[in-house]
Amino acid sequence: MSSTGSTYGDIHRYEPPRESTAAAIAIVLLTIIEIVFVGLFAYGLASGWAAGPAGEPANMFLGTILGLIFIDLAFILALYRKEFLPDVMIVKKRRRKWEDLYVREEDAEGNDLGGDVVEQFKRAVYPYYKR
Repeated sequence: MSSTGSTYGDIHRYEPPRESTAAAIAIVLLTIIEIVFVGLFAYGLASGWAAGPAGEPANMFLGTILGLIFIDLAFILALYRKEFLPDVMIVKKRRRKWEDLYVREEDAEGNDLGGDVVEQFKRAVYPYYKR
């Protein structure tokens, strides 16, 4: 679905999410695996696996589990974003090609050194400051 509105903030295109059952089941299974990894990591950390004399292999094991936790979380978030969030494109304010982020047409020749310091500070901190 798309609209013909061209004012700033109008929704230009809206595609509803697919919300597939297979993705929901996959997210639930990945969440269960995530809980198992977090529990295993917490147990290994609390029981002091890495504190013994042979601590280096245990450190590598705990590091691997921590990496798997974040990889699993990335898959969960990617599936959720792809399957359950709508695809929305909004109309944004176009900027001319010559415009730089901080330079406006009236400031192309430079500014007065002592003129309106508060206004210049606002524009330096927030470049898209509205007049």
